[in-house]
Amino acid sequence: MYSLLETAADRLARGTALLGGLVLLAVVAMTCTSITGRALVPFGLGPVHGDFEWIELGVGFAIFAFLPWCHLQRGHASVDLFQPVFPPVMNRIIDVAVDIAMFIAASIIAWRLWLGLLDKQRYGETTFILQFPIWIAYAACLFGAVVFVIVVAFCVLRSGRSLFAAKKT
Repeated sequence: MYSLLETAADRLARGTALLGGLVLLAVVAMTCTSITGRALVPFGLGPVHGDFEWIELGVGFAIFAFLPWCHLQRGHASVDLFQPVFPPVMNRIIDVAVDIAMFIAASIIAWRLWLGLLDKQRYGETTFILQFPIWIAYAACLFGAVVFVIVVAFCVLRSGRSLFAAKKT
């Protein structure tokens, strides 16, 4: 059962990160097109309409899309000052505590994004230039945040399993 959950968490995190990467590549291409268009205004071209709004949306989604993969790979910044001095069991306890804290933080972030989405949807707020509904940007980020919560929940299981497996030996 654990290996099935591990595979599911890996695929979910990896797929979300790849989607975030594709969106980021699209933002880069659009930015290059917009900059080129600005330089070619005398020839009848121009910048992409609302380019910075698309950049905000794409980069916001990409950040949330990368969080699950980063945490699954233990890629978040950590202070390992005392790690060599602590016994291995203490380090595993710290891993469990960090994963639980991250689960709480990820859950709060997802919850607040959900409330923000509902608020933006209720008031019909849009972007300035494109008149794009802002709640859609919140929904895109919420997708990554929910995947983050799911992956971090698996990480709590993984670190807890590691801790209790070490105590049995």
